[in-house]
Amino acid sequence: MTNDSTDKYIDKVVKRYSKLFGLPSQSKITIYLAVLSLHGGIVSVLPLNLSLENFATGLGFGGSFLILTLLSDFIISRSSMKSDLVFNLRRCSALSFFSSLVWFGVLLLGGLTSTLLGAPDLWLRFFFLGFSGALILRLLVLSVTSFAGFGGTIFSSLLQPALVALSIFFMGSAIGYNLEMQLLIFALTSVSVALLTVFAFKYFMDRVGTGTLGIASSVLFKAFLANWTEDLIAPLETFFEKLGNEQDIKVSLLTFRAGEKIKAVIIVPALHPGPFKNLGSSLLPSLIQTTMQNKFDCVVSVPHGLVGHELDVSSQSENQRVVESILEFVGSSSTYYKATPLVRTERADAKASCQIFGDCAFLTLTTAPKTIEDLPPELNSLIVSEAEKRGLSALAIDAHNSMGGSFDRDSAVTSFSEASVDCLEKALKCNNLSFKVGAATVVPQEFTVQDGMGPGGISVIVTEVDDQKAAYVTIDGNNMVSGLRDKILSALKELGIADGEVLTTDTHSVCGMIRSARGYNLVGEAIDHSKLISYIKEATNHALDNMEPAEASWRTEVIPDVKVIGEQQITELTVLADKTTQRARRLAISLFPVAAFFLTLLLLFLL
Repeated sequence: MTNDSTDKYIDKVVKRYSKLFGLPSQSKITIYLAVLSLHGGIVSVLPLNLSLENFATGLGFGGSFLILTLLSDFIISRSSMKSDLVFNLRRCSALSFFSSLVWFGVLLLGGLTSTLLGAPDLWLRFFFLGFSGALILRLLVLSVTSFAGFGGTIFSSLLQPALVALSIFFMGSAIGYNLEMQLLIFALTSVSVALLTVFAFKYFMDRVGTGTLGIASSVLFKAFLANWTEDLIAPLETFFEKLGNEQDIKVSLLTFRAGEKIKAVIIVPALHPGPFKNLGSSLLPSLIQTTMQNKFDCVVSVPHGLVGHELDVSSQSENQRVVESILEFVGSSSTYYKATPLVRTERADAKASCQIFGDCAFLTLTTAPKTIEDLPPELNSLIVSEAEKRGLSALAIDAHNSMGGSFDRDSAVTSFSEASVDCLEKALKCNNLSFKVGAATVVPQEFTVQDGMGPGGISVIVTEVDDQKAAYVTIDGNNMVSGLRDKILSALKELGIADGEVLTTDTHSVCGMIRSARGYNLVGEAIDHSKLISYIKEATNHALDNMEPAEASWRTEVIPDVKVIGEQQITELTVLADKTTQRARRLAISLFPVAAFFLTLLLLFLL
C-alpha cells in the first residue's frame, strides 16, 4: 500500500472523527431540551382536543418530560457514567435531546393521525412507539461509545425512557384510557426487541474488526472517540503498541556552537510525526524542541526528514525514550570552523539547496510552488550514498512547504536524485570559509493548532559565509499553502537575507483539530500571511542581532528498538474504521426498519 493511500485513509478518518460530538454547552443543550419538551408536549397533545384544558395537559406532560429527563441525566452522570471516559453530564443531556427528538417526532405524527382518524387512543400507540425508538437510539449510542460495562449501559439506556413512560399513568384519566397491562406487555417486549436489535447490530459490526485485525470494531470506535472527545491517548495507543514493531532509528544532529555555548541545533530523527492529533509521535517535533531548549538554552529546529507514516512512534513512553536518547547525543564530536555558501540547483519541479559544514552536506528539498509530500527513505539513502562517494556525510530535509495539487512521488524522486547530486557537486566547488550563525525562536500566541501552527512556533537559523546570509526558517506546522514560501523568502531579502529555505516540521498535532475535508489547516490557510511574515521577520532580526563566529559539529546516532506503528498497520486501522462505518450504515438500513415494523404491528394488536 503506497504512502498516498495511507494519507488518504488517515484524512478520511480524521475528517470523520473530528466531527464527532461537536456539541454546544450544557446550558444551551438544557435550553434546547426545554424548548423541545414543552413545545413537543403541547403540539403532540393539543390536536386530540383543541381546548384550554388539553393545552394545560400538554404543557404538564412536556414539563414532566423535561424534569424527568434532566433528573435521569443527572442520576446517570453521577452513577453508571461517573467513571466513563466519554459520557459526562453534557453528553448524557445531548443523547437525551436527540432521543427525545425521535420520541416527540413520533408523538407529533401520532397526534395528527389521531385527530384525522378521530381515534384519540392512537396517540398512546404512537407514544409507546416513540418510547421504543428513543430506547433503541440510547442503547445503540451507549453500547458502541460508552466504556461503561453491560449493566451501566442497560441502566443508562433505560432510565430516561422508563421514567417518562411512568408519567403516562398520570395522563390516563385525562385521555380516558386504561394502559396498565398494555404498558407492561409492550414495555417488556420493546426492551427485548431493542436489546436484540442493538446486539445484532453490534455483533455484525464488530465482526468487521475481529475478522481483519482481531479487534472488535466497537472497541476501536470507542478508542477513537475517547481521543477525539477527551484527548485521551491510552485507549488508541494500546492498539498501536500491540500492532507496532521495533525498529532501530537513526537521529542526526547538526549543532552550531559559539565558543562553549550551544547556539542552535538542527535535529532530524528518522521518525514521522504522526499519525494525528496527540497520538503517537504527532507532537514529537515540538517535544524535542522544548526539551532541548529548556536544557541547553539554545534555538532548536526539528524539520521533516525523508520518512513517511511507516515510522510513526507508537506511544508517548516511546516518545520520551527518543527524546532522552537525543539529549544524550548532544556532546563532544568533531567540530568544523568552515562552511560553504548556500547553493541551489533545479531539475524539473525539484529544487535542492546545499550548504556544506565541514564534511556534512546539509540539503533541503522542495517542489514549491508545486505540491510536495512525504519523500521516501530510499531517496535519503541515495543522497547519503552519493555524498559518501564524495567524502561527505549528508543530512537531507524534506522542506514540506507547499500544497496545492497532486504530487507524483516517483517523478519527484527521480528529479530530486538528479538535483541533489548536482547540488552536491556545485557546493564542493565552493570555497570553505569561516562562518557566523545567529538564531532565534518566536512562538506567536495568537496562532493555534486549529490555525495550523503547533506549539513549537517559528525558529530561524541564519548563517553567513563570505557575506552571503542564508536563513533556515522552520515552522511547526503540517505543510504550507502554495506560494507562501516564496512570499517569505522575498520578505527576508528586505533584511539582507540572500537565500534560504522555509521548512515545516510536518507536525500532526494540528490534524483532526478542525472540521474540514482535510481535518487541519496548512500553514497560511487560516493564518494571515502578513502577520506570519511579520513574526518570521521578527525572529530573523533577533537572529541577525546575535550573529557571531561559530563552529559546527555533525553527529548521527541510532536509537535501538523503538516501537513504531508502521504504514501498513496505520492503513489497516484507518481502513477498518472506514469499513466499519460502511457496515454500520448497511446494518442500520436493514435492522432498524425491521424492528420498527415489528413493534408497530405489536402495538396494533396490544393497544
